[in-house]
Amino acid sequence: MTHPQITPRAIPEEAKRRLRLLFIAKHAQWAGGLHPDDGNHALYHVEVRDILRGLGFDLLLADRYEALFDRPDVDFVFTLLNRGGFLNSEMMGPLLCTRAGIPFLGASPILRGLADDKHLTKLCAAARGIPTAPWAVYRRGAPVDPARCPEGQPTPEGPRLVIKPNASSASWGVQDAYDWAGVEAAIAGIHAQGHDAIVEPFLDGSDVEVPVITIDGEPVVMPMMLFEQADPTHLRTYYEKRDLVERAHKYRLVPFDDAEWMPVIAEHTRRIAEDYRPFDYGRFEFRLDREGGRVQFLEVNLQANLWSQKVYGRSAELAGLTQAELIETILYESLRRHGLLDPAAAASPAEIPA
Repeated sequence: MTHPQITPRAIPEEAKRRLRLLFIAKHAQWAGGLHPDDGNHALYHVEVRDILRGLGFDLLLADRYEALFDRPDVDFVFTLLNRGGFLNSEMMGPLLCTRAGIPFLGASPILRGLADDKHLTKLCAAARGIPTAPWAVYRRGAPVDPARCPEGQPTPEGPRLVIKPNASSASWGVQDAYDWAGVEAAIAGIHAQGHDAIVEPFLDGSDVEVPVITIDGEPVVMPMMLFEQADPTHLRTYYEKRDLVERAHKYRLVPFDDAEWMPVIAEHTRRIAEDYRPFDYGRFEFRLDREGGRVQFLEVNLQANLWSQKVYGRSAELAGLTQAELIETILYESLRRHGLLDPAAAASPAEIPA
């Protein structure tokens, strides 16, 4: 199937000479190779850093939030410091940029918080009529009421449920259980680590990944990708996603070109995306069970992983973009949205009310 092509955006040379960028990411200054804890996430940050340098910007690097405590002498922040090691850290970078009055890549702090909270994203999706499996959130410090727990997927071992941190990324902390005792123990373990927990039934099938970028202010659905699993009942772990262990249950990332389901999922994505605009880029995830004939919303990842070997990079190839063109197009749209591509407007930024 031929995928729609995307015309890349080129940042004017004048803007590259004029604008000073801060690239802030956990591994912004990493030398290379897999990180012992974060695996290929370090490779991703190095790749983006080198692309930004290649574009010709005056580029500063930082790997800690402290770089934003006092306003740095920059015009724009390209922030990928999302996983800060504490609850709701997705909001910290955007909050510090907002406090300093510096334009930054991605959605506003409140929208980043909305997307980071899986319970709230599911509420938004369900409110828009998007099929969403039942779930329950158990906030740390609130009662852990078994009556609110959804029914698990029937299996010979018992009703199967998935328990994970409500704000986890890359399947960190995900586990499953087949009875309330197992669910309760998993919730307690997540609470002990300082996180809220979300519980939902395990869903057979494979994940459809829908990357979205902004073109001329409008969300554009890029070619979809499918995490095709050899065993649709396998629960993928953080360590598998980060290439830190051998994948016991093989899966592969392949183009998704199902003529029946693509239009359905694209329409679901466009409806959900309205709650997060403007967001520059984000990945929307669905679980597709072809045998059961249903698709269900899973979660939203604003400022998702852009690495060339992951969903965005592979999708960009299908859309006719190189990895550098993908990064430049996303950055172009964000700079345009903030008025930084116009020298006159950039010289007179709007004041932020006290």
